[in-house]
Amino acid sequence: MVNPFRGEVAIILNGETCAMRLSLGALATLEQRLGVEGLLPLIERFENSAFKAEDMIFLLFAGLQGAGWDGSEDDLRNATIEGGPMEAARVAAALLRVTFSLPSGPVEAA
Repeated sequence: MVNPFRGEVAIILNGETCAMRLSLGALATLEQRLGVEGLLPLIERFENSAFKAEDMIFLLFAGLQGAGWDGSEDDLRNATIEGGPMEAARVAAALLRVTFSLPSGPVEAA
């Protein structure tokens, strides 16, 4: 069970529900991997639909690591995401939303 008040969302990888959370360390790593200078450009990149599939992998992996997932980036790249790429994009958006806002009720993710 994920806790949106902790900034958590869920994704289903290979039939297993996994929590994701963008910790401060995960955000710092994500900034570096995406080559952005700060959190605002990172958010804008996704809000403006200026992201690539690779960016989404970096975001999902950062969220998985932030929640303590012990898989590798290759594990994520080879995983079956329930709902496919569209669900991966929806969950990535939910992850950013709960990270940078206070939930006002149930957060829908996986």
